[in-house]
Amino acid sequence: MLGRTAGAVLVGVEARLVDVEVHLGGGIPNIAAVGLANSSVREGIDRIRAALAHSGFKLPQHRVTVNLAPADIRKDGAALDLPIAAAILAADGRIGRSPARGIVLAGELALDGAVRPVRGVLAIALAARAASCRGVLVPAANVAEALLVPGLAVWQAASLADAIALLRDPSSVAAALPRGAPESPPPPDESGEDLADVRGQQAARRGLEVAAAGGHHLLLTGPPGSGKTMLARRLPGILPTLSHEEALEVTRVWSAAGLATGLARCRPFRAPHHAVSLAGLIGGGQSLRPGEIALANGGVLYLDELTEFRRDAIEALRQPLESGDVALVRLHARAVFPARFMLVASMNPCPCGWLGDPRARCRCTPNEARRYQAKLSGPLLDRFDLAIEVPAVDPADLAGAAAGETTAAVRARVQAARLRQRARFGAGGPAANARMGRAELDRHAVLPRGPRQLLVAACRRLGLTARGYDRVRRVALTLADLEGQDAIAEQHIAEAVQYRGVVMPSA
Repeated sequence: MLGRTAGAVLVGVEARLVDVEVHLGGGIPNIAAVGLANSSVREGIDRIRAALAHSGFKLPQHRVTVNLAPADIRKDGAALDLPIAAAILAADGRIGRSPARGIVLAGELALDGAVRPVRGVLAIALAARAASCRGVLVPAANVAEALLVPGLAVWQAASLADAIALLRDPSSVAAALPRGAPESPPPPDESGEDLADVRGQQAARRGLEVAAAGGHHLLLTGPPGSGKTMLARRLPGILPTLSHEEALEVTRVWSAAGLATGLARCRPFRAPHHAVSLAGLIGGGQSLRPGEIALANGGVLYLDELTEFRRDAIEALRQPLESGDVALVRLHARAVFPARFMLVASMNPCPCGWLGDPRARCRCTPNEARRYQAKLSGPLLDRFDLAIEVPAVDPADLAGAAAGETTAAVRARVQAARLRQRARFGAGGPAANARMGRAELDRHAVLPRGPRQLLVAACRRLGLTARGYDRVRRVALTLADLEGQDAIAEQHIAEAVQYRGVVMPSA
């Protein structure tokens, strides 16, 4: 006696469909799972026993063999509870041998038969549509995610009994309709953090705007209390709104991490503590879960106190910053996480923090300051497009300075610059100037003679690398976009070079 259903497992942020086959044979009654089933899947057998009993179904008095195909992919997570339980009942003749062919099941079973939510339902729905399946049957709490995928029927189940009733006759249960329209983004000042709160710091405010307009990586350096964190936390408010495609990508990653509650409404802002591990930052673990850089995809990754992070963790950012993704390989799985984020970091110039500040005397020796700065490698620093020094603000400015431009005013200019970039690159092109490759650089960042000579002279004087040369061109093009100009001028090159001239004060 053989029963079949369809399930799915997550590999990184992608879902792989799984054929669940159950055979009832002779021998001592027992349930065995084969096909690289991980411990979480094997533990699910005990949940399935209890759920069947509490839902009014008797467990077949046979030796039950559960095969999860393909056998070369490790099966992890509790999402296979529901398809395994349904396949057992199908093999016992309760709901037909292949119930509701073309429907992918996903759900964790509670001991009383309730169906609990699982992570990665959006990825599972996308995989089901790609395989031309009829639809998906998911926990009621995950319906909002599944409905984001058009062209796919979605059914929900609050309990195992509900799921079995639907599998017996899917036409008797209406799909989970209507599909809601994508949620509109919140107003940019929803968090209450407005750029108008920042007093002074005109250079840093300008750098923040340039970084947002072109999607550039930004390093803020200055003494304690100068406003570095305050500035960084106001960056998401001036970023352009998510497109529907970007929102789906953000939601897919967050769903795989078990954090999604519907379509993403705003760009992510992730600020992990400096004690974060390598796997926590980059991703990984036994189940290949996304790390902070994947959760920041489409938004901002903010690393406060950059020099306090583990060296192996921050140096692992070098490849994702260039490629926009990170590939993790394990014995039985390979996962690629999207990692197209803006890196914003802040740091003090020395261990005590007062190097170069006229308000306080630095207590660090020159060797201590050099060792502190040497925690960051040259290749990592070279990947920052803008390095801004954030000096302390004079108390008189704090007390009497007028409020600066609001987030809404700056965001309007950023949005206009991004629209120019979208028109320049077209559909399928880079999302922003910072993501231009060699072909786009040579086509769109052409330097007239004057700007080219200025950049060559600056590279020789400052010792800029070839990467630095290209990053100056990208920033210069963003500066031209902010001014509504099509050609890069000398003033754009001069300002872009200024942002790379000083990373931190010299000891």
